[in-house]
Amino acid sequence: MTDFRTRSIDGALQKLKEEIEGYALSAGLDFYPVLFEVSDYDTVNILAAQGGFPSRYPHWRFGMEYDQLSKGYAYGLQKIYEMVVNTNPCYAYLLNANHWVDQKIVMAHVFGHADFFKNNLWFHNTDRKMMDVMANHGTKIRRYMNRYGQDRVEAHIDRVLSLENLLSMDVLFETAELQRRRTDIEKQAREEKEKGQEDDRSHALKSFMRSKERYKEKHEGPNKDEQHVDDARPMAEASRKLPSKDIMAFLMDYAPLQEWESDVVGILRDEAYYFLPQRMTKIMNEGWASYWHSTIMCTKALAPSEIVDFADHHAGVMAMSRQQLNPYKVGIELFRDIEYRWNTGKFGKDYLECSDMHEKTHWNKNLGQGREKIFQVRRTHNDITFIDEFFTQEFCERQQLFTYKYNPRTGRNEIETRDFQLIKSKLLTSLTNFGQPLIEITDANFENRGELLLHHVHQGVDLDMGFATETMRNIFLLWKRPINLLTKVDDTETLFSFDGKEMRTKAK
Repeated sequence: MTDFRTRSIDGALQKLKEEIEGYALSAGLDFYPVLFEVSDYDTVNILAAQGGFPSRYPHWRFGMEYDQLSKGYAYGLQKIYEMVVNTNPCYAYLLNANHWVDQKIVMAHVFGHADFFKNNLWFHNTDRKMMDVMANHGTKIRRYMNRYGQDRVEAHIDRVLSLENLLSMDVLFETAELQRRRTDIEKQAREEKEKGQEDDRSHALKSFMRSKERYKEKHEGPNKDEQHVDDARPMAEASRKLPSKDIMAFLMDYAPLQEWESDVVGILRDEAYYFLPQRMTKIMNEGWASYWHSTIMCTKALAPSEIVDFADHHAGVMAMSRQQLNPYKVGIELFRDIEYRWNTGKFGKDYLECSDMHEKTHWNKNLGQGREKIFQVRRTHNDITFIDEFFTQEFCERQQLFTYKYNPRTGRNEIETRDFQLIKSKLLTSLTNFGQPLIEITDANFENRGELLLHHVHQGVDLDMGFATETMRNIFLLWKRPINLLTKVDDTETLFSFDGKEMRTKAK
């Protein structure tokens, strides 16, 4: 995987890039410099399997994803036209086998993504140097593999990766300045402690500083990487950090891990939070990029001879499936609907309270605020708030949306409902925490035995205990004490306990 067979664009492609970039800038898009490279399909598969980064830590899952992508392409089931990476500069990869009209579409699409990455608030604190960070992570993990053995390190990575969906969105807004302020407070507290000064600072902060000093003292020596940190942070301090949805951070700081193990948890956590905004804005991001590739192509870049090819390829991207939601289609149509509504004034109290259906149907205040509004929405929303605020009954009916459900009697997927509220509720449920259970740590010393207590925030769907058991097993291997999980089963509050050998259940 050292030779990625990529090259920077030049000649006609470079001229095309400059042309499309000019259209994007004139439309008001704002983005970091975009560097396009051309590669063959095998290279695109490698990059896609690794999240767009050519240098990542070695792990079997990247090979598995590469194999799936390669087979999908070989059997004509899927095709990757482009890939764009959220960095500064923004890297984008073009497929060398794309038709000319596809290269136009892809470039316009990429500039839409680049604008979204730079301006959406959920990406505001993203590390834009992640290309270098990922490479450094790969180097560190390879060193750990050389020192402690590939199987041992990879088994640890497997355990930690099973927790990468247990994250907290609040962390995305922990700015560098907030971190610096916390560091300054800790430094001031340490200096005052050294001087013997008493103040009214919290016991938690003083305890934290004492624990950090003990940690430093304990790990001085030639074999510090093999030391455990089980006594480094007092249990009382750990409990004061709870409840916490950031389970990876809690285990990194307080689990009895060796230093290299804790470092790997931190590495994988950083990468998980890097990708989190992209998971939170999939519909918006793809919808925004699709809106702009459609707008730029149809108003500026499309030659008359390319109209049929463009329509054919665009329709393929927008096709809806019975198996899953198409984020490209839902996103672009919602942005178009918002633009139309704010251009015509179909929003606000007067419009919503209008009872004359003829007047409401032909409502047009000629406000012309649509373009301004979609830029505002692009900046402030994520998928959940986007759907919650702008997915209206009129939009649902106009798009003829409905939900499917498998009918075991006929053996087919059939229409389940056309009811707007049920459709919207089901869509929001699938987006909330990405359809994953919401878990938080509430006690690090459960029943005064040093056990973890996890709480499942029940939202109407019971846990899949097969997955839950495996996750508890992996947390046990990190915490090295029994793991307890409080949830609801058939509306009955139930406590599951895993001691490393068997699962026990007790109704609360």
